[in-house]
Amino acid sequence: MQQDILTSAEVTQRISQGQTLLLAGEENLLAQLPKGKWIAGTIPYFITPKQGGMVSQDMIFVTDISAMAAGVEIQSYDENQLGQVYCDGGDSGFSFVIIPALSSVHSTFAINAPNYKDFGARPLIGWISGVHLDNLGKVTPKVFNGQTGEVIEQAAIVMHVTLPPGKAIDVGIVNIFEQSDGDTLTFPEDGFSCTDVNVNGVKENFVAYIERNKLDTKLPLVADYYGALVNVSFQDISQATGVVKFYAPVFSGVRYKHAKAVDDYASAFTAQLQEIGLSEESVVFSCNCILNYLYSGLEGKQTSPFVGPITFGEIAYQLLNQTLVYLQMHDA
Repeated sequence: MQQDILTSAEVTQRISQGQTLLLAGEENLLAQLPKGKWIAGTIPYFITPKQGGMVSQDMIFVTDISAMAAGVEIQSYDENQLGQVYCDGGDSGFSFVIIPALSSVHSTFAINAPNYKDFGARPLIGWISGVHLDNLGKVTPKVFNGQTGEVIEQAAIVMHVTLPPGKAIDVGIVNIFEQSDGDTLTFPEDGFSCTDVNVNGVKENFVAYIERNKLDTKLPLVADYYGALVNVSFQDISQATGVVKFYAPVFSGVRYKHAKAVDDYASAFTAQLQEIGLSEESVVFSCNCILNYLYSGLEGKQTSPFVGPITFGEIAYQLLNQTLVYLQMHDA
């Protein structure tokens, strides 16, 4: 078993056996687990090996990384400490991070990660924990330090992993969205919301622009960050306030375009997977975005070889939206 959805009793057994685990599930389930070499985040949405996309409030998704973890160090980082994440943990490995959604550390990481010391020098992968959508605003997303038993709302939990000799890893991104041929959009400042946008250099209200052009806000904005396409998803468009809110920050000085429409998500996704050509054995971990799950009807659908939590944001060096990120291990 490398990745699967299990009962609390089965997870407890694996922790007791000393396995090194990355976990995802409802808070009440995670809170019952014994201490051990694990970290976790709250979420009830998953892509599972057998059932495909599903919602479960009584099972825990387990990624067993024991075989690739010659050593681990678990640390929590508040918003003032997280800038050190790329400097910590040594040279021969990677870091796995889970950050609670809607926390100050979530917004701090989202805006500042590309400016952290040694950004990108060491592989960083992970996800943003969340809650059942019915509980948004009622229940706070959490992360767990399995070593200490701490339940954390306002800090990131990080597992620094040392790889065995002769092994290496790659962090990958699957993004089915591309830039359209439409207007070039730039923003006056960094942030999770905006009032104004510069459309081909001309300032106007972004809500008015969206409505006039009938933009499909299920499709993200897409920027080209040094050759990598990065999405920024729409959260809310308010006519009353004239404010647009995003699930990830926009950055001033970066050129965005609205994404091209995707006719058939499943076909587009399958085409990307075939292009990558990965096997189930080589993919150690993956997670997919809650917006992909909802907008693309992934419940009951398979996305093999990718299984794992459905998240409120994906982390591959920095915060991403409407993507799938994965960790692959291979011989060095």
